[in-house]
Amino acid sequence: MRPRTLTADERAIEGLPIRLVIALVVGVASLSVMMNTIGGIQTLGVSELDTQPEPEVIGPDETDVTVAVVGPEGDRISNATVVAKSGTATLESVHTAETGAGGNATFTLDPSLGPNQKEGTVVFDVKPPAGSEYEDDRDNTAVLVVDEN
Repeated sequence: MRPRTLTADERAIEGLPIRLVIALVVGVASLSVMMNTIGGIQTLGVSELDTQPEPEVIGPDETDVTVAVVGPEGDRISNATVVAKSGTATLESVHTAETGAGGNATFTLDPSLGPNQKEGTVVFDVKPPAGSEYEDDRDNTAVLVVDEN
């Protein structure tokens, strides 16, 4: 009887492909769990801010708009900087204001609409107070500008 050598044994590779597939599946699943855990840690304790403009609908003429900055539970946020800028309605310049103790910032907006444009928006961005657990990554509530003529 001839001694078996590893190079002559053709059965050695029979189980290798399925073992590689199993290792790959387990590795991808483990990586997915780890990435979800790491992603959750980074946002722990961070809350998204939103704006609540009043009035929500204005005409294309000079109007005072009060913007409340609110947290996820509706709590008002003071010392946040609110930026009003052109959306689909045009403002001559960017306007900024800081929220007071009540969480409100007031703007005098004079939006304009383009030719044959019946409506547009003025959008708001919020810079959260320094050192807070807030962020503003999503779109905020905008003011709708409607031309009733």
